Amino acid sequence: MLPPRRFLPSFSLLAAFEAAARSGSVTAAANELGLTQSAVSRQISALEKQLGVALFLRERQTIRLTLAGDTYAREVREALRRISNASLNLRANPSGGTLNLAILPFFGTRWLTPRIGRFLDAHPGMVVNLITRLEPFDFRFDTLDAAIHFGPARWPGAALTFLMSEDVIAVCSPGFKTRHALQTPAELLEAPLLHLSSRPDAWESWFKAHGISFDALHGMLFDQFMPMVEAAAAGLGAALLPRFLIARELDAGLLVPAVEAPAVEAGQYFLAYPPDRASYGPLAAFRDWISREMEEETLAQGGRIGQ
Repeated sequence: MLPPRRFLPSFSLLAAFEAAARSGSVTAAANELGLTQSAVSRQISALEKQLGVALFLRERQTIRLTLAGDTYAREVREALRRISNASLNLRANPSGGTLNLAILPFFGTRWLTPRIGRFLDAHPGMVVNLITRLEPFDFRFDTLDAAIHFGPARWPGAALTFLMSEDVIAVCSPGFKTRHALQTPAELLEAPLLHLSSRPDAWESWFKAHGISFDALHGMLFDQFMPMVEAAAAGLGAALLPRFLIARELDAGLLVPAVEAPAVEAGQYFLAYPPDRASYGPLAAFRDWISREMEEETLAQGGRIGQ
């Protein structure tokens, strides 16, 4: 049920207000909207009267947002953006079969994108839009339908479907391994290590899993997997990486296991989505498809991913 009409200003009033708030000028807003200055001024005044709140301070020939106006402008701008995105999605796919999916960059590039064509072939007419997101967000204030999540089974306000466990292995370039004469896990303590900022405790957990004590760990820091993979292949250090995402480097011999050691579980992948969207057609179809794909991937790897 929609709120009372007085709390739903017309689109023309909101568009005039947002343009003026963004540009800081009634003249600029009028030029953008193809209206006269007086028309924009009247629309802003009508909006203020409807809301019962002053949105601008008028100072001679200039306008300036009030504190209330600034807050309202942010909310209105986001609402207009969401309406625009919804319209673009509908125009791109009139059947309404659109899924807006947040992905992790390296996972999306290496695993999902090469396979997404199979999903689209099985569901003609559906559209999947991929948007990179590194951190959890609030689905209530976003246009995304679902997200690939790595980490603990926690995402406030979201339902989670388990996809798979991820194991990591220590890898480096062949030249790096020879140069540092690496054979045992403990010897990596004396070698340069590469770290991922989103997994700051990865090496600590790996050494502890192999019963190795240490004082402190240092090395280069990266904010994404791809630059770290390139750095490891270039011989800059050893890196902890998911085997299933670096198959091409391993097959090409650009990366090799740094030492003989079992893989270590690093975390789990989930599909996160708003509970009230669980039955949305494209989301339900994608959830079933990616669950099957990852189950097959796990079986192909002989158990858990990375072993």
